[in-house]
Amino acid sequence: MKLVVTESGMIDLGAGEGGLLKEDSLTTAVIISLMTDRRAEPDDRLPEDDGRTRAIPLDRRGWAGDALATDSRRIGSRLWLLVREKQTEETRRRAIEYAREALQWTIDDGIASRITITAEWGQIGRLNMQIVIYLIDGAVFSTTVNDVLKGDAYAV
Repeated sequence: MKLVVTESGMIDLGAGEGGLLKEDSLTTAVIISLMTDRRAEPDDRLPEDDGRTRAIPLDRRGWAGDALATDSRRIGSRLWLLVREKQTEETRRRAIEYAREALQWTIDDGIASRITITAEWGQIGRLNMQIVIYLIDGAVFSTTVNDVLKGDAYAV
């Protein structure tokens, strides 16, 4: 299936006259890897965590299917944890770390030999990320994610 960016900037399934569009590049897989919420680790500070004791636990998010996984791999990224963080070098570094974690499967599955991720602050509060995936066959997949912490501004 192919994911597309709509005129309003949202991500949706691509459809044509014959039904859903197919894709054989990494674009859709990268979108899913980065823009799907991965379950927070037990020691992650959640964005809405103000330190108070709660009757209902805070939402650690994540895909329900990960609970059934037989290995330690999970779908998505922890970028959502940074939505309310300040525009600092530490936040930028963590965003790169979370993106690398989300895309590690490309190396583990023998699709890529390495991944290069850079990120820089654009306008106030907007973190733009450049991702280069070096494929095993020698090809290079390159993409940019604008305002990666917003989560809905993916640009190929």
